[in-house]
Amino acid sequence: MNKFFILIIIVLAAATRLIPHPPNFTPIIAMGLFGGAYIQNRSLAMLIPISAMFLSDLFLGFHGTVYFVYGSLLLITILGMIFINKITITNCTVAVLSSSFLFFISTNLGVWLTSSYYPKNIEGILACYTMALPFFGNTLAGTLLYSSIMFGGYEFLKRRVAQSEPESI
Repeated sequence: MNKFFILIIIVLAAATRLIPHPPNFTPIIAMGLFGGAYIQNRSLAMLIPISAMFLSDLFLGFHGTVYFVYGSLLLITILGMIFINKITITNCTVAVLSSSFLFFISTNLGVWLTSSYYPKNIEGILACYTMALPFFGNTLAGTLLYSSIMFGGYEFLKRRVAQSEPESI
């Protein structure tokens, strides 16, 4: 039953990327953390957020920083794996903050490296990160919201199902 809940939570989270939302206010980072924390099979835990991102990118379109986005999602999933059997509010908060910052740093480095928007010097990279700060706010808010829903929802369901199952004699 737990595997079913995990799969449903991840599928629903992935589907929300296709509905209108503020820029970067998505569940993808939360999905990586959640999958890393709860899916025992490490390959599958890494495949799920990448597959969800790829499938939604088929509809939304690919971009020049796709390797930076996907690479950061793999690192975020590994971060989630560190928390297996250590899932607490404190650990989840640290993971949300760390993963949001990791995503911000890596994806905007990708923007700076692959686009012609900014000069390839210190002023250019500083301008790139400065212009991306509003997106970081959305990334952090989305990751906090979706992580709370995914981790909290799963723990709630896990306890409810355990309480409703008859005890064996």
